[in-house]
Amino acid sequence: MAGTTPTEAQVAELTAELAALEDPRIREVNERHGDDHGVNLGKLRAIAKRLKTEQELARGLWATGESAARLLALLICRPKAFTRDELDAMLREARTPKVQDWLVNYVVKKSPHAEDLRPAWSADPDPVVASAGWALTAERVVKKPAGLDLGALLDVVEAEMKDAPDRLQWAMNNCLAQIGIEHPDQRARARAIGERLEVLKDYPTSPGCTSPYAPVWIDEMVRRKDAGTTS
Repeated sequence: MAGTTPTEAQVAELTAELAALEDPRIREVNERHGDDHGVNLGKLRAIAKRLKTEQELARGLWATGESAARLLALLICRPKAFTRDELDAMLREARTPKVQDWLVNYVVKKSPHAEDLRPAWSADPDPVVASAGWALTAERVVKKPAGLDLGALLDVVEAEMKDAPDRLQWAMNNCLAQIGIEHPDQRARARAIGERLEVLKDYPTSPGCTSPYAPVWIDEMVRRKDAGTTS
């Protein structure tokens, strides 16, 4: 690896290691969900555990553009080390669901820029970017609702969720359900919106799992809360 920096050499070694872990069967399953890698996530997490936190290496892995490398980057980075503009650029580059999901949940939610990005992303004309904004809003509905206009959020969901593209629709539906679950004063309206729009009403749900259909989801989670369990 003459002429390369230590980080460049590490990136090359790690991308080769990830390539060796590629499993065509895993890739086939992932591709059905819009993802484009075939690496077992347990094995990928084991590599991250070995590396620990390596911010510059994370930047190098992200720059490869390869999904498996980017997922590894998100596990070893320092979320607070990214600027607002870096996070915005990364989201717009993260076009596969798993990379976007990990970026939002593992990095952006831990960043001091999350609240600045949330409304900007929610209003973005790109539905993939907007879905990230709604994911951040759902998080705030649960953990830090003070200052949010829940009625206005329900207005937007009611007007736009039915015809939203899949990933944005899913994120808006999550926000709708969280409003109904966490805020009793908004629960009846949230349930009514879900019943009227019927988004994800027929979504296939495995035995023992809760349907993502908002009225069912709200009722089940409220029942668990009242019973004193979240299992």
